[in-house]
Amino acid sequence: MSTTTLPTSAPGRTPVPSPVQAGEGRIGLRANLRHIGALVRRNALQIKQDPESMFDVLLMPVIFTLLFVYVFGGSVGASLGGSRNSYVNYVIPGLMAMMGMNIAMAVGTGMNDDFRKGVMDRFRTMPIARSSVLIAKIVVEIGRMLVATAILLGMGFLLGMEIKTSVVELAGAVGLSLAFGASLMWIFILLGLTMKTAQAVQGVAMLVLMPLQFGSSIFAPPSTMPGWLQTFTDYNPLSNLADAARGLINGGPVADSVWVTLAWAVGITVVTAPLAVAKFRKKS
Repeated sequence: MSTTTLPTSAPGRTPVPSPVQAGEGRIGLRANLRHIGALVRRNALQIKQDPESMFDVLLMPVIFTLLFVYVFGGSVGASLGGSRNSYVNYVIPGLMAMMGMNIAMAVGTGMNDDFRKGVMDRFRTMPIARSSVLIAKIVVEIGRMLVATAILLGMGFLLGMEIKTSVVELAGAVGLSLAFGASLMWIFILLGLTMKTAQAVQGVAMLVLMPLQFGSSIFAPPSTMPGWLQTFTDYNPLSNLADAARGLINGGPVADSVWVTLAWAVGITVVTAPLAVAKFRKKS
């Protein structure tokens, strides 16, 4: 496992204070990037030593795709004027948004668990910026999200999904999903740093996830919903992301949905990232 070299002192001498204790502002950009790289490698090696931690990424896209396509595909596909095959092209872009949100939730529970196990006690003695620990975790989780998205798209192609635009626009849909998912990770990191247990983090997260996921255009067109729910769906950021990904893959107007999704991602990051770093610094 890769670790960052710590300043040490000879026996009987006064310990050398770390740069973090003296002030994080003294850590330059190059050193910060080096610390992030070392922590990314540490987290990646941790996944390699514990391959079971990838089960959610590998199995969740398969289970969700089969479940929603074969349970709702017939009825919702008919309401779309087609069949189960047409529903595949509708739901797969929506599930890209759902994958990002579920993996983001795992970041919060993992952060909370790391504190309980004392992993963060080791990091606080290192001469590294506090933000590098959080950024490295997000970078690794983006990699996990990319794997989950690739498996999701693979399942979609096996079930008959077609790209009606181009590979470039498909890549744009994937990139948009990753950007929005990364912004959500800051929310769940903040939640993981605030709640006392990982179970509490998961419980609160599910209370937020369920209405956002099912009260959106991910699984069914809003036109089939009651008026009050349509209003909620219109302002739901997951609906904007699903509509943007759907337009990039299937064709159609996407500019409004893309810009609204990017605005949500930037806004969430700008608000929650500083709060998460401050909470991490205070907690550790």
